[in-house]
Amino acid sequence: MKKLILVTSPPACGKTFISKKLGKALTNCVYLDKDTLIVLSKQIFAVAGEEYNRSSDFFQKEIRDYEYYAVLDLAFEALDYNDTVLINAPFTDEIRDDEYLDSLRAKLKEKDAELFVVWVHADIEVVHQRMIKRASDRDSWKLANWDEYISTQNFNAPTNIPELFIFDNSTEESYKKSIDEAVKAIRG
Repeated sequence: MKKLILVTSPPACGKTFISKKLGKALTNCVYLDKDTLIVLSKQIFAVAGEEYNRSSDFFQKEIRDYEYYAVLDLAFEALDYNDTVLINAPFTDEIRDDEYLDSLRAKLKEKDAELFVVWVHADIEVVHQRMIKRASDRDSWKLANWDEYISTQNFNAPTNIPELFIFDNSTEESYKKSIDEAVKAIRG
């Protein structure tokens, strides 16, 4: 059975690291990263004369959802050519929305594919330190306004997804255990 794997969590939990390691462990997996679209998003901010702030109302209204539409369109197209497609993206709102998930599952069914969601768990202080260490301009506002930013993030794993795997990325030991278990769960 074909699978669309969503690797999700709030920013800086380790989605990219986990996604890349998981993609390689699965072999012959199409890897898609929503962050690849940031170059286009930055251009939208510039053309609109808006400050580059991925936590802004402008981003939420004019850019955010379109990044998801684009990466999902690429994933659906990839499922025509490969049995396993992995998307590295937060999906923080979408994975808690049953209507959204039902619609996604229906589209996947048309491709003879099923959904598999990996929730990357990391402790909030670990997330803070990772965000500081990666020193990305996409995190500038978040770090400068940490308390405000962190209050908007939900670090609890969603409870509405039967096809959910919780990947513990808080320590090296928990990572090693989770990567093996995730591959087994995905491959069934």
